[in-house]
Amino acid sequence: MIRAVPHIEAMSAYALAQLGDAASGTSLAQNESAFAPSPAALAAGRAALKDLTPYPDPQWRELRAAIASVHGLPEHSILCGAGAMELINCLIRTFAGAGDEVLGSEYGYAYVATVAAQVQAEHVRAREIDMTVCVDAVLAALTSRTRIVFICNPGNPTGTLIANADIVRLRDNLPDDVLLVVDQAYGEFVDGLQDPAEIFALVERGNTVVVRSFSKAYALAAARVGWGCFPPAVAEQMRKLLNPNDISHPSQAMAAAAMLDQAHMRRNVARTIGIRDDFAGRCRALGLGVPPGHANFTLLRFASQRQAQAADKALRAAGLILRAFPATRGGGLPDCLRATICAEPIMKRCLGVLEALPKGESDAAPSPAPQGGMPEKTRRKTARGMPK
Repeated sequence: MIRAVPHIEAMSAYALAQLGDAASGTSLAQNESAFAPSPAALAAGRAALKDLTPYPDPQWRELRAAIASVHGLPEHSILCGAGAMELINCLIRTFAGAGDEVLGSEYGYAYVATVAAQVQAEHVRAREIDMTVCVDAVLAALTSRTRIVFICNPGNPTGTLIANADIVRLRDNLPDDVLLVVDQAYGEFVDGLQDPAEIFALVERGNTVVVRSFSKAYALAAARVGWGCFPPAVAEQMRKLLNPNDISHPSQAMAAAAMLDQAHMRRNVARTIGIRDDFAGRCRALGLGVPPGHANFTLLRFASQRQAQAADKALRAAGLILRAFPATRGGGLPDCLRATICAEPIMKRCLGVLEALPKGESDAAPSPAPQGGMPEKTRRKTARGMPK
């Protein structure tokens, strides 16, 4: 029997949400948009379906031009992929290898750990404070083996946000040969609070990448389109691993049209934020712990893992599927559920289930955020990682 190479056999596959029989329930587990894509995007997709004979444009010319015009970026700095996940995958495979470290935060995007394992790099998590990235903790965890620092802002699954100034400070204090990746898959939900140009400007330094997605605010998760702003030298190496025909012609057309319909995207974002904030406030009134959220989901913290499991069971019985987080080695969020923000009637159903939980399942004070619950051992501060 043929065997996989040892390090692949030893690793676990990336764990998607457990949807069960999704046909009989409503998913609030994968952070899909509550609202439909731009009508212009749908029309562009239908038009593109008329001829599927040619391969898709490997340079994404129409899509790059749309992104560049909206964000004021040079087209040559933009790379696109089959979702932000493809870009993240290629970044880590390009710039980290066996014996290297990929440094993230305690509750950062879990897919980063999966890709690090694929290349035999070690994934290190820096402690968060109140479920929020701590720049000082990230710098303290830096070692001579760190090749990539990965920050998700707003965070997933927490939804918390750090200021642009903190990301700039992080970049200022990282060694020049450490690549900083800023994952802004939920960036459109905070562009009204922070100027995205401040982070895109870091790319000009040559050692920072900013990644975004069409899956969330643009409601094109099924189209699988992500994009990012890359320094030329980084982009050159990335192209060696990116599939040259990674995004279908209809998906490119839809994404370009969606990008140009900023008014539709902003309306969807505003509606989502309104529902999110109302839902979060009502959950806090039930006694649940809810960190300040800045994405299209809300993290709910129960008093214990047992209570989170009971709530999950009750919600699934009602046909509502939230994202659970089983306990992991050294930490995790087993006392939490993450609720994607959906249309108001669905969120009211969710609240109804939470309100009906037996006493003690929803109204006990949530446990404090775990401190330092990292799967990997904590790194001591080295000369390389000392803040300036």
